[in-house]
Amino acid sequence: MSASGGTRAIVAALGANLAIAASKFVAFAFSGSSSMLAEGVHSMADSGNQFLLLIGGKKAQREATPQHPFGYGRERYIYAFLVSIVLFSVGGMFAIYEGYEKISHPHEVEHWYWPVGVLVFAIIAEGFSFRTAIKESNELRGRLSWSQFIRRAKAPELPVVLLEDFGALIGLVLALGGVGLALITGDGVWDGIGTVCIGVLLVLIALVLAAETKSLLLGEAAGLDVVEQIESAMVDGDSVTGIIHMRTLHLGPEELLIAAKISVRHDDTAAEVAGAIDAAEARIRAAVPIARVIYLEPDIYSEAAAAEGPDPKATPGGPTPHAAGH
Repeated sequence: MSASGGTRAIVAALGANLAIAASKFVAFAFSGSSSMLAEGVHSMADSGNQFLLLIGGKKAQREATPQHPFGYGRERYIYAFLVSIVLFSVGGMFAIYEGYEKISHPHEVEHWYWPVGVLVFAIIAEGFSFRTAIKESNELRGRLSWSQFIRRAKAPELPVVLLEDFGALIGLVLALGGVGLALITGDGVWDGIGTVCIGVLLVLIALVLAAETKSLLLGEAAGLDVVEQIESAMVDGDSVTGIIHMRTLHLGPEELLIAAKISVRHDDTAAEVAGAIDAAEARIRAAVPIARVIYLEPDIYSEAAAAEGPDPKATPGGPTPHAAGH
């Protein structure tokens, strides 16, 4: 996944959220609407989240060091996980608390034209940001559904911005509904109910983001389509006759580690085996450019020995469900 597309979406969301946050706080000051206060804090939290994503992207570009020989690519996952925590605490829990206070001590919404006008402006601005995120995501999504794209994406920025913008748009509609009902009925409780609904929505989105980024932090393998490309490139049927077992691991969104035990011919010389490994690595990197770290161990595969001995796939992490032929 291209980092440039994610950066464009982040910058668009950041600009929209800063403008929206300022307008929401002004509306809250004039109207006293708790929905406006919750939405203002939500937009500030979103702005902070976009700063975190930009910082994570910058830090991930640092060169590898002896202490961190595989680089800092996973910094992007760490900062994306921090985003989910901020969204849960500062956004969701604050909104639920503010809504509870408003329901417990309701008061009329004053100067209704301020919150309504700001909400309409915010919906337009968030719609622009959401459109940018959708456009950048569509270039990478392919035939995946949106839920599959969010679950399988190895770069966290676009899924985070997509979910944030989607949640923001739904939250704005909820805020508009709460303010509207409070104005129609003259009962400020509806404003508080709208605020609580916004908080619950943000908490749910934060939990989804936390689950996805946690999986990336733990270390995810390459997607099945990428694994198939690696297997096809690795085995040439001549010098490399098969794959005994293989593991892949994302060191970052655009960095992949590959470790495999490959089958070579029993009568190959050491020079021929070394040449076969070098050629296999070159084929893999040509097919999958993000394959930055490749470890290939040559071995001689014997069906008889495998049948009599231990499971040849019994390696750390368990058997590979999509290994190529032996």
